[in-house]
Amino acid sequence: MVTTDSVPAQETGIGLGEVPTLSTAERDRRWELARTFMADEGLDALLIFGEHEDAGPAPFSFDTWFTNGRAGTTVVLPRNGDPISLFPMEMFSKDHLEASSRGDTIWIPPQNIRAARDSGAIVGTLRELGLAKATVGVVGLEPYPPWHPEGIVPYRLWSAVLAALPAARFRPVAMALARLMMPLSAEEIAVVRRSASIGDAMARAMVDTAAAGVAESEVYAAGMATGYAHGTTPAAMHFWSGPDPLASGLPQWSYRPQPPRRLADGDLISAEVFSNVGGRHTQHQVSITIGEPHPDLQRAAAVARAGYDAGLEALRPGRTFGDAVDAIRRPYAAADGWEFGPAIHTLNPMIAASGFPAEASRRLAGAADYPPERDHPTMASDLELRPGMTFALEPNYVVGRQLAYLGGTIIIGTDEPIELNPFTAQLLRAAGRARS
Repeated sequence: MVTTDSVPAQETGIGLGEVPTLSTAERDRRWELARTFMADEGLDALLIFGEHEDAGPAPFSFDTWFTNGRAGTTVVLPRNGDPISLFPMEMFSKDHLEASSRGDTIWIPPQNIRAARDSGAIVGTLRELGLAKATVGVVGLEPYPPWHPEGIVPYRLWSAVLAALPAARFRPVAMALARLMMPLSAEEIAVVRRSASIGDAMARAMVDTAAAGVAESEVYAAGMATGYAHGTTPAAMHFWSGPDPLASGLPQWSYRPQPPRRLADGDLISAEVFSNVGGRHTQHQVSITIGEPHPDLQRAAAVARAGYDAGLEALRPGRTFGDAVDAIRRPYAAADGWEFGPAIHTLNPMIAASGFPAEASRRLAGAADYPPERDHPTMASDLELRPGMTFALEPNYVVGRQLAYLGGTIIIGTDEPIELNPFTAQLLRAAGRARS
């Protein structure tokens, strides 16, 4: 079994030097990529919807790619002009002004800001730019799993836009544009590396805090506090604990009035850590044992690790996402357990995810009382792997009732993949002392 002793701390420690930033050259690269996309697709403009800034994991935040600013705006980018950013409320303008006065690098000047992003503001901006009869590519109408199976644009808003601009032609383009955005620049990769290092530090803090007698909330707080201390605002992590937790999501005490459970000897903490530095996201699968791991958990971890190693071998330029999924799942076929959830998905943005069978409905006691689940097909299996793409490689496997969920963030290199988080690609052992 792979143990925490296999990975020295210095390999994944946080650099305390200069924090990477994005330059105006990166701004120009992104905008030019979008303009080339519009020319190739016969579009006169792009209309980009962004999700609320507190959306949590896997946010729909395409707007920030164009603005390098606060999430939750709507952006209009004409093919022959600069972006117009529509703000949701006046506080966004105040923040923009304060940041400008402090000397921050601002991509959108005040004259390209509008004070609202309702249907009237969208229609007014399109008319102002001479786009009332244009062909406009829209980012926000297509499905964006898992939270937005049919897009994020509100029905009432979109109905009003269509009614006000009957001569305009709107086309969903999010998935096509996202594929162009996924290969990150050198500046973006530097940001991803920092995000991954912070995620590792969060996981290490959780390992150091976990012990029998400690409340779940203390371990959770240790991880989140470490993220905040290093200059990021991580999304709320998924966190479950118990002798054999088979679940994934926010801790129950975060949404239901009840006390956090206290860890016991023989427990497993199964957590998913979400680190976010400047809009570049990394993910970290954290499995921490309290005391000696259950033999079934060790077997499950060995299978998951075999999937992880197979994924590293498969994540090479020129191959497809489907090729990588097939390679990761190959070790599962020779084992006697089952796959719990997706083993890999894209990051920055998330448009592809591996499929997995609906085993829970057939294997878990009590599952028959719930609506039947469907097998989940792989999304975007034809996606060609290109240098600079980022992935959450998170193979998982269940033996008996013991779930091992391992992995972290991978960057596609020019030849071999760049493994950012070997620390969490293994079963971890709590370092804390038991409390009475």
